Amino acid sequence: MAQTHFGFQDVDEGEKARRVRGVFDSVASRYDVMNDVLSMGLHRAWKAYAVAVADVHAGQKVLDIAGGTGDLALAFAKAAKVGEPNGGEVWLTDINEKMLSTGRDRLLDKGVALPTAVCDAEKLPFPDGRFDLVSVAFGLRNMTHKEAALAEMARVLRPGGRLLVLEFSKPAGPLQAPYDFYSFKVMPLLGRLIANDGESYRYLAESIRMHPDQGTLKAMMKAAGFGHVDVHNLAAGIVALHVGVKC
Repeated sequence: MAQTHFGFQDVDEGEKARRVRGVFDSVASRYDVMNDVLSMGLHRAWKAYAVAVADVHAGQKVLDIAGGTGDLALAFAKAAKVGEPNGGEVWLTDINEKMLSTGRDRLLDKGVALPTAVCDAEKLPFPDGRFDLVSVAFGLRNMTHKEAALAEMARVLRPGGRLLVLEFSKPAGPLQAPYDFYSFKVMPLLGRLIANDGESYRYLAESIRMHPDQGTLKAMMKAAGFGHVDVHNLAAGIVALHVGVKC
């Protein structure tokens, strides 16, 4: 079987999927709390920026991949006027059933019912050209075959549709040393103290380092069928929003 990386470890491709599932099964119930703690609340500003750039309008169709606990899907549903006359359609999807059920329940608690699907981003169960916008926030780095996933995202977009990839990236040089200390020392400690799972947060830190940097991901998106790709660096490059327009 082909090898891939799980954090800094080399594992069989099938083994990676199982391990990633275990990570998110473990952290699902504390995911939002840990995001607030680890980012000092900044993840909310990053997602709000992505929603603003998305500029979803009433009646549009949106696919949120690796949607987790539903932050972006909720914002897109409001913008697309889901449930109103001539309103749009927003799908919440994730490969992890526990994360998806957490997100679905959270949306229902807010009075929002969206179609949901447990699905692999590398094999999306949607027809060609169905969506106006596809988003994936903090999920692409966990995918085994990123090129295949990006190609699938392009396939389900209409011509001129857009893909938004919000993901951790490579920070500016002076930040690298303190960022490494925080990632490999502080994050696992907080994971152990708050979520009782330091190892999952060690993996998440390692997965960020193994993810393609801004320029590499931009090239990958162009190769997948996005004719124009803009890169928005947030927090000095700790996070980047890539916006691709399908040819």
